[in-house]
Amino acid sequence: MIGCPVIDGDGHVTEPDEAYRARLPELYRSARPLYSHDGWDRGLGARMGHRVTEPTRQLADMDQEGIDVAVLFPTSGLGIGNVRDPDLAIALARAYNDWLADFCRDGDPRRMYGAAMLPIHDVAASIREARRAVRDLGFKAVFLRPNPPRRGVYWHHPEFDPLWAEVQDLDVPVGFHEGVASRMPTAGDDRFAEDLFCLQHACSHSMEQMLALEAMTLGGVLERFPRLRVAFLEGNGSWLPFWLWRLDEHWENPGRYENPALKLRPSEYFQRQGFVSLECDETPGRQAIEACGDDGFVFSTDYPHYDTKYPEATARFLKLPIAEASKRRILWDNCARLYRIGPP
Repeated sequence: MIGCPVIDGDGHVTEPDEAYRARLPELYRSARPLYSHDGWDRGLGARMGHRVTEPTRQLADMDQEGIDVAVLFPTSGLGIGNVRDPDLAIALARAYNDWLADFCRDGDPRRMYGAAMLPIHDVAASIREARRAVRDLGFKAVFLRPNPPRRGVYWHHPEFDPLWAEVQDLDVPVGFHEGVASRMPTAGDDRFAEDLFCLQHACSHSMEQMLALEAMTLGGVLERFPRLRVAFLEGNGSWLPFWLWRLDEHWENPGRYENPALKLRPSEYFQRQGFVSLECDETPGRQAIEACGDDGFVFSTDYPHYDTKYPEATARFLKLPIAEASKRRILWDNCARLYRIGPP
């Protein structure tokens, strides 16, 4: 018996292309492929676990896994950054978010919540879509890739401050979520682009999340927006103690002299506003919790992707060598605080 309710802080839908193509303006309905590029076949598209396109099936699988509530991210839609036409990106984001809202509503809107896609190459349009998705569609988060949206531009740069201000005011988190097969700059892609998929995938997910955390803490975003919640998802979490230690070292010298506005150490910003996901079988998570405390970790299954441990993810997490009280916080309390989800 689990003994407590469970939130999957990083579940996925496998959105069928045609399901929301019809929601696009006529001008864009013939665009093929919508998100992918040449790397898709060697990436997630060729390695999907099982496709789930019906909300009733998604709910049945949640029940089998022991999941009470899931916050849902896309699959192919993680490639929205591949779209360079701003108007097409805006149309795609709206179409996907409308489709996902219907998917959750047709399943169970008390158990399934969306994370909104944003057309990030247009900050003003992203602000409008975040507002619509949260206020009109009831979404619990917005998501971004941790990768740079374009070369030489990253999330701590001032052009994104209006977006952080809006998301902070909407009282939803930003979920940074890595993926595969992206035209966006990706850690390891310069070394492993033509090699085995495992070589690039092993480094990209964790390292991109580490870089995004650096930008949000040492880069000053969480200082400027003290109510903004950020989550770093599907990149493991056991790297957190070392990385916060190293960022603190660089805040002490030269960071706080280079940017006197940084009043806190990066670890303190993270403790105040940050979350990171743990995999169900991530045994080094015990040491990470001992070093950082258990308040910043959330549970995720990555269902239904090829590397998910479904239908045994929850059961395997319960076997991890961490305290029972910590397990309960990670399975429900922390995720409920991150996404502002009430009691079951």
